[in-house]
Amino acid sequence: MNPAASGVRWPAEWEPHAATWLVWPHNRETWPGKLSRVPAVFAQMVRALLPGERVDILVQGAAEQASAELVLTEHRALGAGVGFHHFPTNDSWIRDHGPVFLRKDSGQLLALDWDYNAWGEKYPDWAEDAQVATRVAAHLGVEVVRPEMVLEGGSIDGDGRGTVLTSESCLLHPNRNPHLDRAAIEERLARYLSVEKILWLGDGIAGDDTDGHVDDVTRFVAPGVVVTALETNSGEANYGPLQKNRERLDAMRDARGEALEIVELPMPAPIWERELRLPATYANFYIANGVVLVPVFNDPADAKALGILAELFPDRAVVGIPARDLVLGLGACHCLTQQQPA
Repeated sequence: MNPAASGVRWPAEWEPHAATWLVWPHNRETWPGKLSRVPAVFAQMVRALLPGERVDILVQGAAEQASAELVLTEHRALGAGVGFHHFPTNDSWIRDHGPVFLRKDSGQLLALDWDYNAWGEKYPDWAEDAQVATRVAAHLGVEVVRPEMVLEGGSIDGDGRGTVLTSESCLLHPNRNPHLDRAAIEERLARYLSVEKILWLGDGIAGDDTDGHVDDVTRFVAPGVVVTALETNSGEANYGPLQKNRERLDAMRDARGEALEIVELPMPAPIWERELRLPATYANFYIANGVVLVPVFNDPADAKALGILAELFPDRAVVGIPARDLVLGLGACHCLTQQQPA
């Protein structure tokens, strides 16, 4: 099936959702020594999401569901809008291994199941995660299309009207699709996401083990409007790459031939865990019905980032989610969520 020729569209994240999908945290290697702290942060996310949409949570089985229910109850986040599904997973990054949902002209959904190889085979076991998209789609009774290309959901960001942002450092990396060149990758993005314009940024941020996912750097917040992370300290590792991405954005035009309105987001101070640089960024926010979940880091720049996003989303509550523990797993709010369009 060719979605682009079949009246199918990739909705923007700010369009109405039926649900948000999560994977309850269970992998101790993802959050070494801090896994016990992470469920409480998930509960804060669920509590913020629940007034606006259903929250569907994948768990390993009945015991993990019972544990999750206790944490959610403690944080006043267990309600009728929470559903549990016993699907095995390797990790919690459903943005990257879960389905990317498109909407048909009829209103029905279609799920893209991109190939998944744990960010270029960086981790030894991803067999269960590679099945998540198909399992979720089967549960929903949604048609599945397989583009036969390795791609993670965090590596693309769309405006809902034919434009997609991505990065060269990730999508052109030989550890994903060595048999595909830029032109072939663009053709598959256009065909399967039903988009007309691919906008390429350069590198991602320091500490990002995904090879530079765009959802840590630059995001659409409305048609024709992006926010982009910018480092102002010229001695910092992110300064050069983010400045270069900002310069690229200035020259870009979307699918309608229009220049982008660009809003700058600050960067938090670098966060380290022993010798490991963590990919802390405010750009890894998640837009849901009535709320925007924004990672915060107990940093002086938190308030500025929240204020900028509050101005951009006046009809949504902008909620800071404590992310210093989350980011030890090398991701935050957007990486841990996947929207199901209404």
